[in-house]
Amino acid sequence: MARYNRWMNEKVFASAALLGDEECKRDRGAFFKSIHGTLNHLLVADRIWLGRLHGVVPPAGFLAAGIRALDQELFADFTELRAERQHTDQAIDAWATTVTPSSFEETLRFVAVGRQREHPLWWVVMQLFNHQTHHRGQITTLLLQAGQDPGSTDLLAMLFEEEKAAVEAAAAH
Repeated sequence: MARYNRWMNEKVFASAALLGDEECKRDRGAFFKSIHGTLNHLLVADRIWLGRLHGVVPPAGFLAAGIRALDQELFADFTELRAERQHTDQAIDAWATTVTPSSFEETLRFVAVGRQREHPLWWVVMQLFNHQTHHRGQITTLLLQAGQDPGSTDLLAMLFEEEKAAVEAAAAH
């Protein structure tokens, strides 16, 4: 799921880059208003969850380090936002390599909105990736409305691309 997450983020950012800043920031009536706003929200949410997964307790009044609200704009500049998305996807990938099958049976304890919470880790992992998929679905709709088709969003499409690349690499050797 971390690979799929990164693959899809790269696709939507590549499509959004073709639109330009003004089109990406145009209020399109989405929950987070624009393509840029929704991309920002995904980065905010992932940083909150990564902090929780690493056991970081945010300071009072914060959801995570430097984050006070789910609609907070972390980066107004698209290039910076894209670079930070890549950095965060690398952090998700790195975290995912530490997970073992028995990890999913563990309980994750964290503070959210001033309250101690605890959930099975597998719930949190499902939330992390399902949340991304939900909002990327919104982004792909907004991209299509703006005239940019990011292509297939299916997990199987990514797996097929990876398999095809592996076969081609093997044939080249």
